[in-house]
Amino acid sequence: MYDRFGLVLMVTHACNLHCSYCYTGGKRSGSMRRGVGRAAIGRAVRSISPGGVLELGFFGGEPLLEAQRIADLVKHAEDLCREASIGLQLDITTNGTLCDGAAWDVMTMPGMRVTVSHDGLPQVHDRHRRCRNRRGTSQRVIATVRRLLDAGHDIGVNMVVRPDSVARLPEGIAWLRDQGVRHINTELDLWADWDRAAARRLQESLAGCADLWLAGLPDWNISWYDEKAARLAGVGISETARCGFGDGEIAVAPSGNFYPCERLIGDDAADNPMRLPGHVLEGRDFCHTDAPKRIDANCTSCTIHDQCNTTCRCSNYVRTGDVDRPDGLLCLLDKTLYRETARVLFHAANLTAQADGNEQVMALYQS
Repeated sequence: MYDRFGLVLMVTHACNLHCSYCYTGGKRSGSMRRGVGRAAIGRAVRSISPGGVLELGFFGGEPLLEAQRIADLVKHAEDLCREASIGLQLDITTNGTLCDGAAWDVMTMPGMRVTVSHDGLPQVHDRHRRCRNRRGTSQRVIATVRRLLDAGHDIGVNMVVRPDSVARLPEGIAWLRDQGVRHINTELDLWADWDRAAARRLQESLAGCADLWLAGLPDWNISWYDEKAARLAGVGISETARCGFGDGEIAVAPSGNFYPCERLIGDDAADNPMRLPGHVLEGRDFCHTDAPKRIDANCTSCTIHDQCNTTCRCSNYVRTGDVDRPDGLLCLLDKTLYRETARVLFHAANLTAQADGNEQVMALYQS
């Protein structure tokens, strides 16, 4: 049994937006039935040792289109976790355009960690994240963000970085900071075509963002740099079931089919090579999931092999078709983040003592 288990429920394929870079498949009225969601939660709970934690996330489509269903599933999870003497952590990722009625109730549930998608500067966001009538959504999304912040909810913002927006990444992060956002999760569009010019712009932008990150500490943070700083300092990273990739983490499609990560569900097609065996209504727990395992034999000669974070098997699969193998973009991102995080920390003399002795990182910085 697991001490922690991550369960992500894709509660619907439907979405009220028409984002140009969406990777979650066709938008259709395919919502998760109550029995499917409850069965998934029950199996996850039975997979966790007493005193453990269930990490329960909601995904879509736009999950808040099924806000009433989510509320029911949260109540069911609370009851089962209490009976099993395990903890419960909740999170939801939303496009931020639905903020009334049941949607607001879900976002403001006690303990619900909310991540709202917004891509930085309004004009950058509106380039790709539009309504079906082609109108931009930035104004609506930021209104939701401000309302949540004003209500005392310490939310995060997920910011997708693309080749056509990467040059304005530092501006976008600064703009979100000025709106009161304290937690920014930056994420590359892995499905995009990143040519050499875009890769150079990425490196330049990461340098500017590192300076912003350091200047804002400790009042706000950027996920990319937080993780690298923790590794440089030898600080333990918060324990989580993610990224278990099918072993300690399961994503469940509305149909009840299993996937190792919610980002790989797509249209939930029968020929999806990442679809795992079984169905949520068949079996009692998730303790014997046959999931792909990552090895790193191809990376042993890398300068920062022991510090590397290109272990996300989902990202590797999207970029190379191989869960074990990152591509040049992922390696470039990881190395540049280490170099820029080390640069700003060393220059600020905040973590010099902790970083001394890490010859691999020092060699990378000095190069």
